Amino acid sequence: MFTAPLTLGIEEEYQIIDPETRELTAYIQQFLEHGRVLGDQLKQEFMQSQVEVGTRICSSVHEARVDLVRLRKTMIEIADTAGLWLAAASTHPFSHWEDQVISDSERYVEFAEDMQHVVRSLLIFGMHVHVGFSDDLAGRELMITVMNQARYFVPHILALSTSSPFWMGHNTGLKSYRSIVFKSMPRTGLPMEFRSWSEYESFVRVLAKVGALGKDAQTVGDATRIWWDLRPHPRYSTLEFRIADIPTTIDEAICIAALFQAVVAKLIRLRQNNQTWRVYRRDMINENKWRAVRYGVSGKLIDFGKEEEVPLPDLIDELIDLVDDVVDDLESREAVNYARTIARNGSSADRQIAVYEQALTAGATKRDALIAVVDHLVRETRLGIT
Repeated sequence: MFTAPLTLGIEEEYQIIDPETRELTAYIQQFLEHGRVLGDQLKQEFMQSQVEVGTRICSSVHEARVDLVRLRKTMIEIADTAGLWLAAASTHPFSHWEDQVISDSERYVEFAEDMQHVVRSLLIFGMHVHVGFSDDLAGRELMITVMNQARYFVPHILALSTSSPFWMGHNTGLKSYRSIVFKSMPRTGLPMEFRSWSEYESFVRVLAKVGALGKDAQTVGDATRIWWDLRPHPRYSTLEFRIADIPTTIDEAICIAALFQAVVAKLIRLRQNNQTWRVYRRDMINENKWRAVRYGVSGKLIDFGKEEEVPLPDLIDELIDLVDDVVDDLESREAVNYARTIARNGSSADRQIAVYEQALTAGATKRDALIAVVDHLVRETRLGIT
């Protein structure tokens, strides 16, 4: 057995779309009003054209799937009633950030004042996966150890999740342009290596003391303003994986969540067996992150042990083999194995590009081809919710 609860929580941020123009549209207040049945599982985001949902604390991948399906279905029903659409993708194919309305809560007004142009252009959508640890010092120390080692694997899983090839009407040539946009924010990217929980806590305390975490930041609890690709969450006793684009389909989303959980479980099992995964330098892992951002599943990442490039599908096979001894205990074998399908058939980004190029080949204008991508995303977001 494992020494951490390894519960799962999944947060998803959806695009709110006007069916006539296919543009993003501000509708969050109405969603909050009509979505009261979801309680605190429905949240406002920085832009009024986006809405966030979060699952309950789930004891298994199966339970997470059931709750995520319920959330997507409820949100789509609310949108349908209002004559709107929802889409799960990390960028909108052509809507411009300058046209978006910022939410007027005090928190977001302060946020905009602090970050200025950087945050106003942050028209991106993501999925965050929380994996639970025990709420004591031993659990926190274990979390730091796992975070240091898990950094190596997050570019592999980012490649599978990619869903943001377009940005303000352009095919960027990248599979995760969201990752590029998010880099403009401070305290983002891969975390540094920490030797202990106390070292991490000291780092956060210094940032809070000098006001880097907001004007009211005085405790470690304000560490939510550290937006690393994976981080200890200051309130939930979870290791939060934030690197992924939001996958468009339910099957993809559950696969990504299951992989994060399985990696954590494997690293814990290695520790129990007096073994460890090597901790690699952040700059080395960043090279793989760039390759995942640029090429997604069609690229090659570096196997630093062998010091050679390896096609992403082969690395996913190796990752699935690595976690083979934990997935049955987690009851996630089927969800984890779905990563092979994504790696070989393509992620959401690949399908979006294919729709766009097919429309252009058929004689569509660039604008109409982008509209075809929006329609495709709306259809795929509904898959698996009935």
